[in-house]
Amino acid sequence: MNSAEIKIDLINRITQIKETRLIEEIQNLLDFELNKGVFEISDIQKDRLIEAKKDTVISEKEANNSIEEWLQKK
Repeated sequence: MNSAEIKIDLINRITQIKETRLIEEIQNLLDFELNKGVFEISDIQKDRLIEAKKDTVISEKEANNSIEEWLQKK
């Protein structure tokens, strides 16, 4: 299937969707993909990116602990 056929298929499928939430999710996805603006990140995220650039590796246990801490903050 080429890109024109895929687009037509998507348009046809989207027009059949009744659920507003699903349509909004599709719109959010498209908005995100088409947005060429600046993506802002937190200082913590910046620090993690710097670590990643240095190839800093953490253990699975450390990663799980970080995730648990983050989830508890939410």
